[in-house]
Amino acid sequence: MPETFGKRQRQDVKARKAAAAEARRVARAQRRKDREAGLIEPGPPVATQEEIDEALGIASAPEPAPAASEE
Repeated sequence: MPETFGKRQRQDVKARKAAAAEARRVARAQRRKDREAGLIEPGPPVATQEEIDEALGIASAPEPAPAASEE
């Protein structure tokens, strides 16, 4: 087996990780600027229950209508 086996794959992974880290850094810097400008409120973003359900793929079932009593 050649001693360079997997070298290109390792380089690709390192490059992808570096690009992802840079993207996160840029996003953090932008959020900081937005918070300072008052565009977004401080703290982590808070998702609504509908957004959480949508992200998880949970369809909100309509509530069943009360059955009419037969008297």
